Amino acid sequence: MIDALRQSPEITRADVADRTGLSRATVSALVRDLERDGLVEVVAGTANGTRTGRRPEVLRLTRRAGAVLGVDFGHEHVRVAVGDLAGRTLSTHQEPVDVDHGMDAALAAARRLADRAIAESGIRPTDVIACGAGVPGPVDRLSGRIGSTMMLPGWSGTTLAVALEAQLGVPVVVDNDANLGALGEQTAGAAVGIDDVIYVKVSSGVGAGLISGGNVLHGGTGIAGEIGHVAVVPNGVPCRCGGRGCLETVASAPAVRRQLHATAGDEIPADDLVAALATGDPRVARLLADAGRALGRVLASACHLLDPSAIVLGGDPAFATDPVLAGVREELDRHRLPGSGSGVQLVPARLGDLGQVVGALRLAAALPDRRIPIVPHDQQPVPPGGGAT
Repeated sequence: MIDALRQSPEITRADVADRTGLSRATVSALVRDLERDGLVEVVAGTANGTRTGRRPEVLRLTRRAGAVLGVDFGHEHVRVAVGDLAGRTLSTHQEPVDVDHGMDAALAAARRLADRAIAESGIRPTDVIACGAGVPGPVDRLSGRIGSTMMLPGWSGTTLAVALEAQLGVPVVVDNDANLGALGEQTAGAAVGIDDVIYVKVSSGVGAGLISGGNVLHGGTGIAGEIGHVAVVPNGVPCRCGGRGCLETVASAPAVRRQLHATAGDEIPADDLVAALATGDPRVARLLADAGRALGRVLASACHLLDPSAIVLGGDPAFATDPVLAGVREELDRHRLPGSGSGVQLVPARLGDLGQVVGALRLAAALPDRRIPIVPHDQQPVPPGGGAT
């Protein structure tokens, strides 16, 4: 039952019974005992579809049940958050770090930031029971090793979970940052309640987190969703992966900045694409729309494979602007099968640059933890010489 509560921050008694196989009477008895022990609270949930509908009671773990850490290792930053098991983020801190070329500095930063976040949140260090972490590269599902020399050159072949656990002293689970972005948006952002989602992170590269039937798809070795290396331009620009004409060579943030500089020179500063768009120069909107169309062609094929209900665009804020969204939608509509795809929601990410760390918190919260007492109160052994109190 505790595991069911950890996997869903707010859940009804009926859903707990369905997921665990426990009878509703047993669930109710356990809830009473957990409430008495201060581990669970019963609150009003979201109304069932109407403004006047009765809000169902949902169960939520309290802070006494424990806390988790989330770590987002970006190419140029480390961000750490602490959250409770009900899905609430309690504190977030970050530092600029050159993550690409070595793990040691990034791990030291993660430890410093975790200490700050824990202190600010008011929880005790001993309350932390697990940590989730995200990296901008594939993670081998069998070994847990970072698997790409091109994306994290100083990390290839390392096992981050082991190294980070040694720093933090709690179990650690690691995943790709786009997968965590998808999980964050699906549990607390633009795709809440949607079980089939494609989350696209466009930054220095292009990656996707895929959720099907409520579960993150990893593939056999952990590289599912690496859409940035789908070839879109035959014999195009060389890519860092060794291929040519990959999506990220035409539709990543650096690619659009290069194109803007080639088109406008120093007339328009290209380091901030949102600011460049705000100048009103039509060349900026045109380049972003072109990037959106390139993304849209690849996403149209992904829709045929996965049939998502929603596509969420995240990463660099420029790729959640109207020109990009319009370009993606144009290609989705052009290439979709007749009668399919028209219902796909296309939305900008709601969590911004916090999507990955929020997803990391949810990943950690779903890890089993056996330190939480789940024996019903009336079945617990009576202390020697004790009795009912």
